[in-house]
Amino acid sequence: MDKEQIKKIMDNPPQYDESKEDTMRSWFKDAYSKKMRWVIKCVYAQYIILSILIVCCVKEFFITGQTRYQIMHAAIVVCCSHWLGFISVFAWVMLQRPHNKREINKLQLRIAELIETIKDK
Repeated sequence: MDKEQIKKIMDNPPQYDESKEDTMRSWFKDAYSKKMRWVIKCVYAQYIILSILIVCCVKEFFITGQTRYQIMHAAIVVCCSHWLGFISVFAWVMLQRPHNKREINKLQLRIAELIETIKDK
């Protein structure tokens, strides 16, 4: 960061302090922003596809009479449910990402302020 950027940030710190509260409401507000739209669409699409696949495999599990196919359908259900868990963790991490970026920007601002005060002394 050069001196002009530091001065601009120091003159306008509210952009980094726009959400001082760490509430679920502020997290969801950040998560459903335009920047995160692609993530939300991908997560919901995978939820829908995997849920449909799980329901179809459970239905086929009870219809099928052969043990080999029942094992196959059960394995598909287990894999899909694990994938749903992975997608949930990914969505949670992406939900926290804007908050973490904001905290890093605040930290950079504080470091720049400390450097300026040290140089002045």
